[in-house]
Amino acid sequence: MNSFKAYLALCRASNLPTVWTNVLAACLLAGGRCELASYVLLALALSCFYLAGMCLNDLCDAGHDRQHRPGRPIPSGRVSLNGARLLTLTLFAAGFLLLALAPKASGMVAAVLLLLAIVAYDFHHKGNPFSVLLMALCRLLVFVVAALALTGELLPPVLVAGGIQFVYVVLISLVARHENACPTPFTFPVIPAMLAGISLVDGIVIASLVSFPWLIAGIAGALLTWAGQRFVRGD
Repeated sequence: MNSFKAYLALCRASNLPTVWTNVLAACLLAGGRCELASYVLLALALSCFYLAGMCLNDLCDAGHDRQHRPGRPIPSGRVSLNGARLLTLTLFAAGFLLLALAPKASGMVAAVLLLLAIVAYDFHHKGNPFSVLLMALCRLLVFVVAALALTGELLPPVLVAGGIQFVYVVLISLVARHENACPTPFTFPVIPAMLAGISLVDGIVIASLVSFPWLIAGIAGALLTWAGQRFVRGD
């Protein structure tokens, strides 16, 4: 159980509901018919990309974490470097394989861009003032990949929803930087709460552009993320 939890922490699995609501928003706003099977397929594919990206992030930060965050799964010894490498490659491969089953092949092209953005962020985020933009771009590309994989088109509402999340993720990153620069962390878990807010933002956007009852999906995603943060922190 402890080993399994270590891998969940490595991949920030508690944040997965935010990916699911991102994909939901993209599918509903893409202009095509969003069937349950297609949504689940895309949600699984992009969950694999998210988990792989977080795992790669810890691999790139292993040296830094040994000094500054020794409790993380790799420096603490709960997850080996080889185990993390294998998991990263497996998850990226699974993401591409799942996207190959999607209705439109153009999602695969966008997924290559997502992969490049993830790798660029993970390898170059330390000391990079523009890394917040790379992280936000990764979140925007989730919308792009989902919409293109579903319909082969990228309609303005999808870009609006993705753009809103781009700005919100930049805000989260800047707040996290401020907290890291403070001598003591915030007394309230601000970043976990803001991460849960990603789903709430999706719910508000879908409710505004599609139908108000979809707000429930955003609230549910936020609650799931917040609950998951109590088991495995996602920041």
